[in-house]
Amino acid sequence: MSAHDQLAHYLCELTSLLWKLLLPLLFLCVLLVAVLVLLVLAVRFWLQSNRTVRRARDGRPTVAFFHPYCNAGGGGERVLWCAIRALQNRYADINFVVYTGDLGVTGQQILEGARRRFNILLPRPVHFVFLRHRLLVEPGLFPHFTLLGQSVGSVFLGWEALTEFVPDIYIDSMGYAFTLPLFRYLGGCSVASYVHYPTISTDMLSVVRERNPRFNNPDYISNSLFLSAFKVVYYCLFALLYGMAGSCSDLIMVNSSWTLDHILSLWRSPNRTCVVYPPCDVSAFTDIPLEEDGDRKCHSIISIGQFRPEKDHRLQIRAFKKVLDRRREGLGGREALKLVLIGGCRNQEDEDRVLMLRGLCQELGVADRVEFKLNVPFEELKREMEEATIGLHTMWNEHFGIGVVECMAAGKVILAHKSGGPKLDIVVPFEGGQTGFLADDEDGYAEAIQRILAMPPSSRLQIRRNARQSVARFSDQEFEACFLAAVEPLIGTLER
Repeated sequence: MSAHDQLAHYLCELTSLLWKLLLPLLFLCVLLVAVLVLLVLAVRFWLQSNRTVRRARDGRPTVAFFHPYCNAGGGGERVLWCAIRALQNRYADINFVVYTGDLGVTGQQILEGARRRFNILLPRPVHFVFLRHRLLVEPGLFPHFTLLGQSVGSVFLGWEALTEFVPDIYIDSMGYAFTLPLFRYLGGCSVASYVHYPTISTDMLSVVRERNPRFNNPDYISNSLFLSAFKVVYYCLFALLYGMAGSCSDLIMVNSSWTLDHILSLWRSPNRTCVVYPPCDVSAFTDIPLEEDGDRKCHSIISIGQFRPEKDHRLQIRAFKKVLDRRREGLGGREALKLVLIGGCRNQEDEDRVLMLRGLCQELGVADRVEFKLNVPFEELKREMEEATIGLHTMWNEHFGIGVVECMAAGKVILAHKSGGPKLDIVVPFEGGQTGFLADDEDGYAEAIQRILAMPPSSRLQIRRNARQSVARFSDQEFEACFLAAVEPLIGTLER
């Protein structure tokens, strides 16, 4: 037998062997897929049976909100409580549930916190489902691949929520999009989402592509071509998965024009997407008198926002330091100046961040001019608002900016970041008049503060009036009307 014939014989034998191995493998794969499908169907049947039993017991449908940090004091929590209040006022024959991971408090304490912080009192109680594994969505648990880790963790947390209570309508009000397919396809629920901030955005991709250092793009990555390229690929793949999860939503509500643009590009569901501006308690601040402030001996700059890294409190402190230095050099007035940082702390990580910020104040020599006020009640917040001259905001690409709106409603001269919601929706001309100022770096903020303080009191007063009149479109009443109009078709599918 020639070498050529031997080679042909070996190839035939190899092909025959591979075919004999392939058939069992194909059979095994089909079997495994069939078992998986049957398991999914069994789980779905079990979950829907639980809902049927619950419906028979309660005699009415249930709408559930997924908000693991519902006891925090941020704008997202205000959206949650205003949404529930609006639904309770409209639909008396529906029960409401909140999935939360706040294990250290009772449901009554959570509701009392909403009343104290946001001046919101619900018409009737809600039922809380306390989740034991909120740690799975904590960013500190995932020092690397944080977005992916938190998203996978949210699936497990969502599974815990679903097995504890199966609702008729599920609303993700905190941005955990990967829970949507879980509740839709396994729970058989109608699902909706209110998106405050996309988990990933084209802006985040551009930051990595351009190798710009940010709080979520550390120097060791931005300085490395290989790591930056790897992170771009990782972000692109994650964006694809995020879009697939989000597109499962029957109704998509977003909080601003900036968020709308990103969600449309990622979730690709324009027919199911609408803008519902978040509720801002403008009426609670409009009774603050609008008067000229030229006789003030001390001007206060107030910042409102949770102590999260993206809020960039470091930028506020550094810009404030530059303002003080310039005023000492004789470029400013003689009035005293202080910076007041007001915000909520969600966890130990936020509290550690406050300690770091206090250390920065000590390092820059401005500790005696900077005040930290954590988790303050509404009455104290309003009192600080009355005394302030300037409202300060420094988050890059803030999705909306409830604190910005509240400062404008209180008649403060707002100085916000030149991006995101403040730039596109809030600090925009009103009837041709200026409503505030925008900046994007330390020098820009310092110069703007100097300019505001140097203005004649009458000019500041006119800007404050324009700002107050412009924010009526962000009131609680406007939110409730738009929110109810958006969810009405979904509520209409309930059998009551």
